[in-house]
Amino acid sequence: MIHQKSSQFQGLRSQSELEQLSKLRQEPEKDLDSVDEPATREGTGVRTESGTAALEEKNEDPAANLFPPPLPQPRICMWKYLDIHAMHRLEKTANVEEMREVLAKLLGLGCPEQSLQDAITLDLFSHAFIFCRQKGFSLEQTSTACALLQDLHKACIETSLGNVEECYRYFTSLLFCHGVRRPPFSINLFKEEQLLALADYVVNTYFRHFKLYKYAFTPQVRLDLSLTYMGLQPPKLWPEDETKKEGEEVEEQAVTLQEEEPETVVKPQQEPSHVSILRAYIKNQLDKELGQLQQLVEERLKASEERLSSKLTTLERSFQPPPGKGKNKTK
Repeated sequence: MIHQKSSQFQGLRSQSELEQLSKLRQEPEKDLDSVDEPATREGTGVRTESGTAALEEKNEDPAANLFPPPLPQPRICMWKYLDIHAMHRLEKTANVEEMREVLAKLLGLGCPEQSLQDAITLDLFSHAFIFCRQKGFSLEQTSTACALLQDLHKACIETSLGNVEECYRYFTSLLFCHGVRRPPFSINLFKEEQLLALADYVVNTYFRHFKLYKYAFTPQVRLDLSLTYMGLQPPKLWPEDETKKEGEEVEEQAVTLQEEEPETVVKPQQEPSHVSILRAYIKNQLDKELGQLQQLVEERLKASEERLSSKLTTLERSFQPPPGKGKNKTK
């Protein structure tokens, strides 16, 4: 029994020693891996930074922004811009002017009397707040309705390109986020009648004047189109000042020439030899082709005239009466 126990102990000891050796062998490999990890992280960090820099350069390139940017994912926006304290301040206002003043301070509008954009924004949200009061919305519903309108307005003015369909889909998805109970993605804050009334109000007020909001809040986009032809040298771009000076000098020279020699004709500048040869060759070929076409047309006209004349002669012969039958016999 003692011998069996000692053999079992020795076996366990040998197993523990083997496990320790295997752990010691694995430790330097882990150390090497740990040394390599920051290097790889640094490398990935550099790559991501360079990638983001490249993306920023692409975004800065005006030629890359040919399509409107993607809109954000719709989320619950209760108390997003107007919290409970702001809503209590708005509820305490007695008239429309006081409400507009408080709303301008809460929205961070500078001076609506001087800034056209601030005045439009204040009108938009003040009328929305009055609509919520008329429909009997609660504080949570009023704050959410203003937040929905604010997110829609941000999506509209994010780009100068037309994105009315994308904005409408974004607005309807925001409405569904606040009309169906599916936490944490959506809540049933509004009833069905309230959602329909809010949707009708936004469609009849904001989407009806969608292009006006985009015109007032987005910069003007101008398309500069330039064409380059293969085999021709690109035209030289001169500064505006030099072109103006050259244009004025040319006009002055033209006026002086007209005053001094009104009947003289300005001779065209001599073209290079290869251009003149090419022009002469093209002219000869065109003359040949035109001569052939003219001859072909004349031949076809003659053939058609002959056919018409033959048909006319046959018709005339058919209508002529015989000489003996046309006379009446008189006794």
